[in-house]
Amino acid sequence: MTDDTVPRVEDYMSKTFYSIHRDATVHEAISLLKQHDVNSLIVDRNDEDDEIGLVTVADVAREVIGKHKPPDRTYVFEIMSKPIVTLPARMKVAYATRLLASLDLSQAVVTNESRDPIGIANRRDLIFACLDD
Repeated sequence: MTDDTVPRVEDYMSKTFYSIHRDATVHEAISLLKQHDVNSLIVDRNDEDDEIGLVTVADVAREVIGKHKPPDRTYVFEIMSKPIVTLPARMKVAYATRLLASLDLSQAVVTNESRDPIGIANRRDLIFACLDD
């Protein structure tokens, strides 16, 4: 945990995450999702003024499978969510939990002061952190 006694998002986030370029095909994204056994990939920013994107298995189901698009000719930028809700690493867990619940989100990308992704926080882990406290 951090040096203070208030639980912060950075204390409960997963520091393991995977990213993909926006110009990759959905087929490539599916391969990465399967290879790493994850539900989402962070989509790289083009530059520091750009926003972070996210592509999830739900996006693939809804936008590719559900619309009968070919994964090898559909690109990540066509189906990704952008901009996305991010959580500052130093945000209190209780506030982050409330935010995700109010927006009905199961996860969010955690960012540092420079807005760079440093992890993924999921609602389940944050709820359990609140209840353990």
